[in-house]
Amino acid sequence: MSRLIRWSAALMLFAVLACGGERTSVAAGGEAIVDDFGDTLRLAAPAQRVVSLNPVTTELLFALGAGDRLVGRTSWDLYPEAARAIPDLGAGMGPNVEAILGQRPDLVLLYASEMNRVAVRQLHAAGIATLTHRTDRIADLQRVLPVIAATLGAEAVGRVVADSVQASVDAVRALPRPSEPLRAYWHVWDAPILTIGGGSYLSELLDVAGAANVFGDLSAPSPQVSLEEIARRNPDVILAGPNNARKILASPAWRVVPAVRAGRVVAIDTTIVGRPGVRMGEAARFLRRELVDALPNPGAGLP
Repeated sequence: MSRLIRWSAALMLFAVLACGGERTSVAAGGEAIVDDFGDTLRLAAPAQRVVSLNPVTTELLFALGAGDRLVGRTSWDLYPEAARAIPDLGAGMGPNVEAILGQRPDLVLLYASEMNRVAVRQLHAAGIATLTHRTDRIADLQRVLPVIAATLGAEAVGRVVADSVQASVDAVRALPRPSEPLRAYWHVWDAPILTIGGGSYLSELLDVAGAANVFGDLSAPSPQVSLEEIARRNPDVILAGPNNARKILASPAWRVVPAVRAGRVVAIDTTIVGRPGVRMGEAARFLRRELVDALPNPGAGLP
């Protein structure tokens, strides 16, 4: 069986795997992929020169053993260390199309934001194939991973990576859970105050780790909230990046929140937990260790 035939067969295989997905599917011919923009991708052979404008897919390409095919990334794609050697093409939203074309890619991977619609149209006009996906939830990686693996002709490795990531997340989820979950507020931005809502994978990750997001009832990924509402919901712990954690602890205004008065502000390593990619299991273990295992009496409340 030729490599092209094997590749086409793999596309048919992930059509089956994607049956439970949202919008990614394979057309009846078995060689067409419809991405989250509704665009159809047809490649005559596995991609050899790839620009990835999504940190999640950049990490994924290295995990699939295809890092040597990357010819461009965004300024935010800094993991793994080898990614730093790939040409930095700037922003991943509203990207510089001229810079992308300069790398002569045969495939460009983008995040499915409306800010990228114009760039996708310009790339298509230049004859460049694109594949655009939302990567917001834990399930998105399992939906997207076999699709990207097949475009690279790396289906077997893709199955191993998918199984490994799922097993690592499931292992943390299976750990004994506290009788009352630790209730966490996750601080994202200062002005306006933004937090993590139920639409973010980080809210899912807290649940995997055995904690609960006090704003998990809000469906938006990063809703705006007030300091008064944070105090009213009275989280057991505040999570924030290192700089914001220092600001919160030093702010007189934030002392209206009991967890801040008690010093229960945890600085989170955003390089580990920031992306719903192949390191999700590591991120879940990190949250479990820093929250559920490290803080006494989770869920017991604060004075």
